Order: sequence, then C-alpha cells, then structure tokens
Amino acid sequence: MTHARPVNTVLPVYSREYPQDFRVDDAYRATLPDLQNGPASLIVGANRPIQHVGISDFRLPIRYQTREGGELVLETSVTGTVSLEADRKGINMSRIMRSFYNHADKSCSMDVLAGAVDDYKTDLDSFDARIQMRFSYPMRVESLRSGLSGWQYYDIAMELIDTAGQRLRIMHFDYVYSSTCPCSLELSEHARNERGQLATPHSQRSIARISVVMGGEERLWFEDMVDLCRAAVPTETQVMVKREDEQAFAELNAANPIFVEDAVRTFADRLLAEPRIGDFRVVASHQESLHSHDAVSLLTQGPTFAQSSLDPMTFAGLRA
Repeated sequence: MTHARPVNTVLPVYSREYPQDFRVDDAYRATLPDLQNGPASLIVGANRPIQHVGISDFRLPIRYQTREGGELVLETSVTGTVSLEADRKGINMSRIMRSFYNHADKSCSMDVLAGAVDDYKTDLDSFDARIQMRFSYPMRVESLRSGLSGWQYYDIAMELIDTAGQRLRIMHFDYVYSSTCPCSLELSEHARNERGQLATPHSQRSIARISVVMGGEERLWFEDMVDLCRAAVPTETQVMVKREDEQAFAELNAANPIFVEDAVRTFADRLLAEPRIGDFRVVASHQESLHSHDAVSLLTQGPTFAQSSLDPMTFAGLRA
C-alpha cells in the first residue's frame, strides 16, 4: 500500500554553491562520521583478520644516497600496508600518506621507511606493517670501446617488513642483460666448420629480478648490486654504442654464452659470497628470439622467499 505525501510538505533547501570561506574547527571536526573506525558490527563479510590493507602506487619524491656520497631525488611509487585485526572495521588510509610526508623531506630512503613504519604502527594501532618503495635508479655507464657513455636505469624496490616486532630489510633489483644460447652457438660453429655455412647463434634480451635480505651493519649500496650482477653476467645491455661497441658486444656474448639455468646459478654464486646478503631469490627470464615463449628459472636461498605456489605474474611480470 502506498501513502501519498501530504501536499503541504516543505523540503529543505540546500545550497548548490561551494562555500569558499567555510573553515573547519575542532567542534565541527568531531561531528564528522568515521565509518572506517566504526564498531565491529559494521564489518561486512567474514570476521577474519586481514594480512595486508593499505595503499598502492602513491607517488612522491624521495632522496637517495649514492655510494660516492651524493644524493639523488627520484620519483618513488609507494605501497604501504598494515595488518588488521578481525574485530576492526578498517583503517584511515590517509594516515599512511601523511606518515611518508612527515619523513620524506628530512630523511633518505631506508630512514624514510623505518620512520614511516614506526608511525604506521602507532597511528593505526597495528601489529604488523609493510612498506615498499619502487623507483628507477640512474647510473652513468661507459660503452665498451668507443668512449661514449649514457644513463642506464635500474628498476629497484626497497621493502621494510615489520612482523611481530621483527624487521626485514629487502632489496628487489632488476638486471637486464643479453643471453646468447650456448647450444645455438655450438650449432652455428658446427655449420661453419662442417659445411662452410654462415650461421648466427640466437641471443635475446633477458632480465633477472634479484631479491635479497640485507643483513649486517655495513650498507649494501645500489651500486654494489650493479657490480655483483655485472661480475656474474657481464653481458649487460648497452646504452650508447658505435660500430666498435657493437662488435665488442658480439665478442662479449660469444665469450659468455648462458642458459637460463646457468644465469640463476651464477647470480646465486655471487650472492652466497656476499656477507651483507642473507636469504635471496633469483628469478630469470630469457625472452627467446628462437621460440614464441620465454625460458624461465627461479632459485631461492633460505626461508624468506621459499614458496610452494607461484603467483601467476611471477614470470609474466618480468619484461626486459
């Protein structure tokens, strides 16, 4: 049954103009609704704890120190999350961003992470917190023979994980290199030697994502990771080249042919010898020029990165 509205009902009149001069005071602020901090009765869905809740791809400039003692200000993408207990409705997302702004102007990289994590746990009353900062780190790289140089950019993510009062500092580092197939190299040489047939081995742009737990008091610099990767696999892709550099790169590849299995083991050999590195994971993808698919490999050391299930994007997310 429907009820007709009385003819003499007077509806409120609302302003349709933005109030430029309106100012918020404490008394008014106290009246604002805050559903995220509401009672447990407002929880929607299963009353279960949440391991990660927060923000992703929040960007701001962060200062980073170089190994030579300088500083770089780099645009940084931040992912910040905290754990949420089962009886709490939610968190105030803006507090995560405010925590970063409080530290970004006065600190560098890892100090920003540590300060923001401390603020998270205090402001959001959380037992666990995690922050990750992603950025591209520029380094000047010289060509192999011509004397030219250019900027190489390394995709890096710094992560700080605070679980039950224990903190892990992790660096994720992407290294892009050329991989010449050893089998293809031998088959090409066989064609030349046996039949006088010119043949070329196939090479492809390849990428390794190396994740390391940083331990000890001595700092592991970004430049140290570059040196470590170059020592393991010297065929890093080039920035500036002339003909003599291109020839040199062909010679360098021929001197260092590598399967994807070789790549992860070679990186692991260098990582195991570095005392500033604890647990690690190496994920490599050789993005084949012979096949229509990629050759991939994954190697882990220690419990931090051990896993039974692979995220569907573990390899798909590696694009050189």
